[in-house]
Amino acid sequence: MVNDYPAFVNGIYCTVRFGLTVTAIISIAACSAGKNEHTAQANEGKVAAVVAQTFAWPFISADALPVRGGSTQGADVTLDTQPSKYWQALKNSQLTGKQRDRLAILALQGTFRTSFQFTEVAGFYKNYTPSRPYFSWGTEYVHVLEESEDLISLQHTLVMFFTTPEGQVSDPMVMKHWRQDWQYQQKLQFNYHGKNQWHKQKSPDAQQTGQWTQSVYQVDDSPRYQAVGHWQHQPQFSSWNSATFTRPLPRREYSVRSDYDIMQGQHSITLTPTGWIHQQNNQKLQQTSQHVIAQEIGLNRYQRIIDRPLNEAAQKYWQDTGPYWQAVRGAWQEILSTQDTVQLKRKVDDRFLFEKHFSQADVFAHTSNVNEHTLNAMVTATITPHVSEAITVPTLQKTEHQTSQPKTQY
Repeated sequence: MVNDYPAFVNGIYCTVRFGLTVTAIISIAACSAGKNEHTAQANEGKVAAVVAQTFAWPFISADALPVRGGSTQGADVTLDTQPSKYWQALKNSQLTGKQRDRLAILALQGTFRTSFQFTEVAGFYKNYTPSRPYFSWGTEYVHVLEESEDLISLQHTLVMFFTTPEGQVSDPMVMKHWRQDWQYQQKLQFNYHGKNQWHKQKSPDAQQTGQWTQSVYQVDDSPRYQAVGHWQHQPQFSSWNSATFTRPLPRREYSVRSDYDIMQGQHSITLTPTGWIHQQNNQKLQQTSQHVIAQEIGLNRYQRIIDRPLNEAAQKYWQDTGPYWQAVRGAWQEILSTQDTVQLKRKVDDRFLFEKHFSQADVFAHTSNVNEHTLNAMVTATITPHVSEAITVPTLQKTEHQTSQPKTQY
């Protein structure tokens, strides 16, 4: 059992476990108060204060850059210390390159404690002040929705148990999260052009031997981004590295920022024996001026955990709502197969698309005998008002090796 205990150090939130785990904050010596009795004795009372530092900004007071993001305290988790079967299978020296690629992608499934950390590391305008670092975390169940020789679809589901003030563990909160589809040598892609607009185009880079396209979708299964890269396999680890691509602002940014419009950057995914990490190197782009105003780095960490109730809660959700979300994916597949340009309206009738889907999925889970035709018609009627004709947007200046955005199987 891994026990995490919240603590405030010099005004900075940390999580202390055995020695320490620090959330977006790095302490020079330890996550502790400014004085250490043992050090004091060893140095005859002459002690240099331990100073908490924000990663990438060591000379700015940590109090001046407090971490923003989630603050929920979840229940304790048990880390799985055993390598996954896919990690072990990757060691087979007889595998072809594509076989190794597929095993590496399949290794992304499982039950995880997931953390999301982002820090701006540079600004490119006068009087720049770094934005506050971001941190959130959760527990997720990732399972295979579809698998064929050239396509693997992975669905993320957020499942959280909370500890009440009385010390009781709550019932699980279950929510469909994002989805990632991996397609081998994909012929067509939707590239993000800003203003919630995607354009379909041929992708010669993606068709090169050994290239895999990662297509990422929102919680409502609408397009998000698409990146092309290839897997590299070393004796100790496997990693996938993308070319430069563009994408919409993530919720953590558009909810608090209005000074830029597009993110562009490169991503990498690296397997570990007990999970994987998703690293990001992002630039923040103003579309009209074509100016990059800042750069950030991100690290999302997926640590495999042992949690049978979490798995069961996620599986029950998909048993109840699976046909509904299958209809949603089918509707989007039809849209993306028949249109060369797609533009999304974030809100219609003052409601986000994901709000409508989550509500309807819940109703579907408690309704029997909904035929396929009725379900497809309902889903299409929900999505259609959020898909509009494209407007003219400034042409993005291409970065070397730039590819882009979401969706597979067109």
